[in-house]
This record gives sequence, structure tokens and C-alpha cells, in this order.
Amino acid sequence: MSAVDYKYSDFQKMILATVIVIIALNLRPILASVGPLLPAIQQDIPMSFKLASLLTTLPVFAMGLFCLIGYTLAKRFGVNQIIIFSILLLVVSAALRLWAVNASVLIMTALLAGLGIALIQALMPMVIKNIYGSQHPKMMGFYITGIMAGAAISASLSPFIEAEYGWKMGLGSWSLLAVVALIAWLLYKPDARRFQHKNSTDIKTPGLWRNSRSWYLAVFFSLGSSCYVCVLAWLSPYAIEQGFNAKQAGLMLGLLTAMEVVAGLLFPALSAKNIDRRRILFILCILQIIGFGGMALRPDISLWLWSAIAGLGIGGIFPMALIVTMDHQPNSMLAGKLAGFVQGIGSMIAAIAPWIAGWIRDSLQSFSMAWIALAGLGMIALLMACAFNPHRYAAIYSKNA
Repeated sequence: MSAVDYKYSDFQKMILATVIVIIALNLRPILASVGPLLPAIQQDIPMSFKLASLLTTLPVFAMGLFCLIGYTLAKRFGVNQIIIFSILLLVVSAALRLWAVNASVLIMTALLAGLGIALIQALMPMVIKNIYGSQHPKMMGFYITGIMAGAAISASLSPFIEAEYGWKMGLGSWSLLAVVALIAWLLYKPDARRFQHKNSTDIKTPGLWRNSRSWYLAVFFSLGSSCYVCVLAWLSPYAIEQGFNAKQAGLMLGLLTAMEVVAGLLFPALSAKNIDRRRILFILCILQIIGFGGMALRPDISLWLWSAIAGLGIGGIFPMALIVTMDHQPNSMLAGKLAGFVQGIGSMIAAIAPWIAGWIRDSLQSFSMAWIALAGLGMIALLMACAFNPHRYAAIYSKNA
């Protein structure tokens, strides 16, 4: 039987949309809550910035690695079961931070959370397309907005929780949100029969690993992801070094992620008017260059302003990189598998960026060179974007078919 045999009413789709957004809200607090609280954590647990970078590097690497095998695991154990398992990992990893006594516990929980996030991010786009059909782009917009909103909320609220109850509660309290997501999914998860398609996961991907364009796309995706994970890890500590308090630093990261939400909705909509996405990509790369350049060279003008500008660039480049990737394949399943490859490899490459930035901070006693390096990545992305001529896509993979 096919998925069309299990149609949902508009009301059921609305309920599932709510559940999906609740799950999306849980995919960044484990990362975004750390930066604003890092000075408080370092007072209790001695950690260099290089060591602290592992709290971002490891989950991002895990997100890339397990993104590549998400479909295989779902085929063996079932989509719903993998998502339940993944949400449980988020509950446990956040809750364990309430009893964190050393850096090892924090790093272990970051790795566990990365596994959970990876599997959800690998499967949720397929779930959305399966349920919403031709309306899936709109639902993907809500899903991505939920991810960004989760980062903004956790970055903004964690310092206020820490001020009242300590940094462990600031990190661990987000397990409650994951419990809500778990209950919601258990109550309203889709019919498992919708995902029992023998051919959907067996479809071949000719030349995917061998084609140089796949790797080119993965590197392009990694440039934007590197900027994203670095600001997630280090913007708040940098703001504190510039004289802001922890609450202000958290709100600044919240502002940046709020701008990411705006950009994630705005720029894909603008790009829909023209199959050639390069003009939008150029604008986004320039925004990143301006934002990071301002952070490094003139933070005295307004770190709030530079953060907002960088947020617009970062928030737009993430969905646009995926849109350009999927433009390369007219077949939706092949496009999805190419996007999974690009996200997986790209995330693993990007995972090293927070570690390098932490090493720069330890070596030079400043984050300024790290921001300059990220502005440099924006310049590289700008040059790479020139290659995305949509009229040449058809020939790129057909020769390996």
C-alpha cells in the first residue's frame, strides 16, 4: 500500500505541524545554551577555550556523521522508533547536565545530543514531504524556523535561568522541552505504514560519491555551517569580553538567531522568483563578510548591529545552500539523498571550525582573528557561488547515471 492510502485531514496536518515545530525547537538548545553560560561554567570547571569548543565541535561532527546513515537506520528499525529514540537522547543528554561535575560529562552529553539531533534532521524532511506532499516547502519553512527559534529562545533565556538557579539548571532545564516533544510525538506520531515503501530507500544515487560537484556542494555548505556553529559557540563569550554581561550576551546571540529566522524565511521566498540563485547567494555572502568584519575590526561601533547583519547572512545561506543542492537533481528522491550527503559531509567539515576558533582565542587572547577568518570563508563562498549556473546542472550528474 502507498502513502496515499493514509491521508490526513487538514486538522490532523495542523496537529502534526505543531508537533514537528515542537521537536524542531529542541534541536539547538543543547548547543545555543552553552555560549552565554561559558564564563560561569569555567569558574566551576577549568576549561580552556579549545577544550570548551568540543561542546560544539563534537555534536556538529556527530550530526554530520549520523546524518549519512539516518535512512539506513530508519529502514531497519522504523522512522517513528528512530525519532522516539532521538528525542529520548535529547532528554537524557540535557538532564545529565544537571549533575555535570567535570568537562567529560559535558562533552559526553554533547556527543549524545549530536546523535539525536543528527537522526532527527536526517529523517524529518522525509517525514514532512511524505505527509504534506506539494505543500512540503511551506512546512519545511516552519520546521527550519522552529530550529532557529529554539536557538534564539535558549540563548536568550539560559542566562536568566543561570542567574536564579545556577549554570547547571541553565543547561539542564531544556530537558523539559524535550519531554514535551517526546509526549507530543508519542501521542500524534504519523501512521508507520506511510513509510513502508520498498523502493524509496533503495533508489540508487549514480555517481554521488564520485562526482566532484557533490563534494563542491558539500564544501560550499560547510562554509556557511562553519560560520553558524562558530557564532553559536563564541559570540556570547566574545560579547562578555567586550564588556557585556551574561544576560546581554545571551540576548545578543538571541538577536543573531532571530535574524537567522527572518533570513531563512525571506531569502528562499525571494529566490523562488528565479531559478538562478546566484544573486541571492552573493548578497548573503556579502552580509556575512560585513558582519564578521565589523565584529573583528570595529566592535565599538555596535556589536548588536554586526551580529544582526551576520545573522541575516548566516540564516539565509543555510536554506539557500540546500535549495541550490536540490536544484541539481530533478528527481525528488535523488535530490533528497544528495542533500543528505551534502549536509553530512558539510557538517563534519564545519565541526572543526569552533575548535580552530577556540585555539585562536587561546593563542592570541582574542577572537578577532577568528572573525576575520570567518569573513574570509564568506569571500570563498562568494567565489564558489559563481559556479551555480542552473543551465549546466542537467549535464553534471547525467554523465555518471
